[in-house]
Amino acid sequence: MEKNVIIERAKDYIARERDAGFRAEVEELMAQANEKELEDRFYRDLEFGTGGLRGVIGGGYNRMNTLVVKSATQGLATYLIKAFPEKAAAGKLSAAIAYDSRRYSAEFAEAAALIFAANGIKTWLFSGMRPTPELSFAIRHLGCDTGIVVTASHNPPQYNGYKAYWNDGSQVIHPHDTGIIDEVNNVKTINEISRQEALDKGLLCIIDKEVDEPYQAMVKSRLFRPELIQEKAGEVKIVFTPLHGTGALHVEKVLGDLGLQVITVPEQREGDGAFPTVAFPNPEEAAALEMAIKLGAKEKADVVMATDPDADRFGIAVPDKNGSFVLVTGNQMGVLMADYMFLSLKELGKLPADAAMVNTIVTTGMQKRVAQFYGAVCVECLTGFKWIADVMRKWENGKASGTADAKTFVFGTEESYGYLIETEVRDKDGISAAALTAEMTLYWRSKGKSLLDRLDELYHHCGYWQELGISKYFQGPEGPAIMKGIMDKYRSNPPAALGGIAVSKVRDLEHGGDNLPPSDVLQFFLADGTVVSARPSGTEPKIKFYASCCAEVGTGGLTAAKAEAARKLEAIQNDIRMVIGQ
Repeated sequence: MEKNVIIERAKDYIARERDAGFRAEVEELMAQANEKELEDRFYRDLEFGTGGLRGVIGGGYNRMNTLVVKSATQGLATYLIKAFPEKAAAGKLSAAIAYDSRRYSAEFAEAAALIFAANGIKTWLFSGMRPTPELSFAIRHLGCDTGIVVTASHNPPQYNGYKAYWNDGSQVIHPHDTGIIDEVNNVKTINEISRQEALDKGLLCIIDKEVDEPYQAMVKSRLFRPELIQEKAGEVKIVFTPLHGTGALHVEKVLGDLGLQVITVPEQREGDGAFPTVAFPNPEEAAALEMAIKLGAKEKADVVMATDPDADRFGIAVPDKNGSFVLVTGNQMGVLMADYMFLSLKELGKLPADAAMVNTIVTTGMQKRVAQFYGAVCVECLTGFKWIADVMRKWENGKASGTADAKTFVFGTEESYGYLIETEVRDKDGISAAALTAEMTLYWRSKGKSLLDRLDELYHHCGYWQELGISKYFQGPEGPAIMKGIMDKYRSNPPAALGGIAVSKVRDLEHGGDNLPPSDVLQFFLADGTVVSARPSGTEPKIKFYASCCAEVGTGGLTAAKAEAARKLEAIQNDIRMVIGQ
């Protein structure tokens, strides 16, 4: 973009931005004639993608700030009014808004709420930070037409974001996503109203326990063995960290109500958008759990738990036979939860004949074998919990209309530490995952086993599965083109082999296929059953690769199977790194 265009866009932003801090940032860059930084902030508008917004906090059209949030919310409000004209005319449209501990989350949430109110949409705004799954629950519980959660999930502290939800509590998908994007891109005028006027007109309602208590009751109601917890809760000690996010409120309350002993890492308990004790507030990162594991070792905890800042992701570490804590991957955790849920339903005589779970195309194939072990099925969808929610919606609609292939949803999961064990929420839920994990730990303890023992048993039943993830960031204006070039190269000249294993099939989902919507994903199915996937991230400037392989447990036992899987993945990793320059 030409220099003069950048300067004009910066001047336009300064004239429109009402937040003095963000406006001053750009004014200072203009005074310094900092062309490089101005270009990065103004060479494009921060894209409102299919999931909403996510970007670095700061002044400029390519940053997260109050003006960008207001504009996005105006577009969402306009789309909502067009989607439900009769409700809009009757003044019956409503929205729910939650936010996490990140910098400016509260300010962005209120800014969005006041835009809704200015458009005649009644808005329920939480009085303080709340987790993403509670926002999904609130939409359904309050009968809202849409919802927003202000969060950048597990991103570094310089980021914030904005996720848009539809009336069933799930993130928006087609046709609503593209419809909202069109309205956001065409915003010319932003309707505004003061906080006091919104309150006086009943268009802004502050909420907390009205939703907190029903949500907590729902989480507890989804457990299988309350009598086991009541009897043996004192036998299990849990160390928990919310990683400076929203998780402590509900995890401490729910597990405490169950009689479980929860020791929260004191340095990480309170919400803090600077995330001072971790580089990345992500339970997928081993470093993020270091402080909790240290406390777990000191307290001789049976399990260490962690949620990310908006408490939709959940991770654990458990002690092995030597007392050393072992991190459990998202794929492994999904396997353990699926096994426990199907097993519990079967033992209690409640397993539906059409029981099914849902996972994503980049999640371990081991979960399909676990489901089959219990006579259930595992259905795959695109990456992202909005697609798991879409499968749930289709099954429910199918049940209502008598469709023969509709299933009964039991569990949803994805490899990136996301789990859903209830239907009252339509996004991953780290709170309910924590409660179920506590019960699951007690159950296997009552059988004389640890979670790691049960995982080893499942490997003998289903084969040893190991997964690999590789990500590379491409920042700046040239980033998208570089990632597109990598995907184009794979499409035009797909490899004949990866890691020395022949590629037997290529699945390109750019235009959809296999009952899956279009998505920028390539999958390579290798001759030995290994699956390698490549996709640019939808929320960050990075390209991601996933590999999942299985080694059957034979005469050499688990040790030999693990060595075989590790060898395959190392060779595949080397081939991928040669392409992405890592």
